[in-house]
Amino acid sequence: MLACVGAEGLNGPPQWGNLLSTLATASQRQHDDPENQPITEASYTNSLTFPWLTKHGVETHVIQPSSVPVDRRARRAKSDGIDAELLLRTLLAWLRAEPRVCSMVPIPDEADEDARRLVRERSELIKERIKLVNRIGAMLATLGVAEYNPMKRNRRQRLEELRTALGERLPTHARAKVARMLDRLELVLEQIAELERQRDAVLDEDRPDKAGEMIQQLAGLRGIGVQSATVLVREGFVRAFANGKALGSYAGLTATPYSSGGVEREQGIGKAGNARLRTMMVELAWIWQRYQPDSAQVRWFRDRISSTGRRMRKVMVVALARKRLIALWRFATHGVVPEGAVMKPAS
Repeated sequence: MLACVGAEGLNGPPQWGNLLSTLATASQRQHDDPENQPITEASYTNSLTFPWLTKHGVETHVIQPSSVPVDRRARRAKSDGIDAELLLRTLLAWLRAEPRVCSMVPIPDEADEDARRLVRERSELIKERIKLVNRIGAMLATLGVAEYNPMKRNRRQRLEELRTALGERLPTHARAKVARMLDRLELVLEQIAELERQRDAVLDEDRPDKAGEMIQQLAGLRGIGVQSATVLVREGFVRAFANGKALGSYAGLTATPYSSGGVEREQGIGKAGNARLRTMMVELAWIWQRYQPDSAQVRWFRDRISSTGRRMRKVMVVALARKRLIALWRFATHGVVPEGAVMKPAS
């Protein structure tokens, strides 16, 4: 039996229990095909439905909503019933070995999903740190104060020594406001340091789990630090991918050509994937050229851009990022060292 879980999800154990009892009743009625295969859309509200059904031995499919082809008319009918019927028809086609009819979302383990929160929380704190530093600088600029860096350790002492453009001390309320923002900044810095200590502790583990082992392996390559390795593993490599093409699509690094009639042009990459993983790979593509100049892919990149301009370099570095992503994935999961890559010297 095929069952569809709507985008609004099942809010709480009571509704989950009703779904499980419905599936069990249907299995008893359908003796010829007792297998139940619910399908649901990937969404925030359905994030707990999949692990709960999997825990109870029910095979569940999670579909990427944007990959389902829909009616292209300007005004089309839409309802929960129509969406459910469309999902069921899509699942039937996918079960008939038509993989291109939609994209199924690879779901990581619950522990891997929880460990990813450390990486994302650090990114959020970094943004908050930048925001606080910019707000302090902007407010001091209105008083004619320059060359004050709140990131230095003597920020409190320097605050008392600051003078306005007229040579006077900072106004009372302005100085108090900066002091309160410094309190928040120091709290953010302390939390970032704690997250980084937890991140770096993986490198010292003697018996790491699968994700920790991949992080240690990637961090052994020259040009890849512990932060880059952690983002690659937590955001991408812990998931199961059929091949490198599926991984590139998950990162949003696949090409989107437009070829219709006599019109042929390239629209750039899809960007319909994990933005954190994509950003990290583009950064590593530039860094790789400096720390791994003799690798095969860097030589390929330099041959391609030898007679081109600056714009083509930015285009080709995305292609290099996709090649690097697949190569690093094979290295982390299968131990295949990228051609020409150099490992860090043993400490």
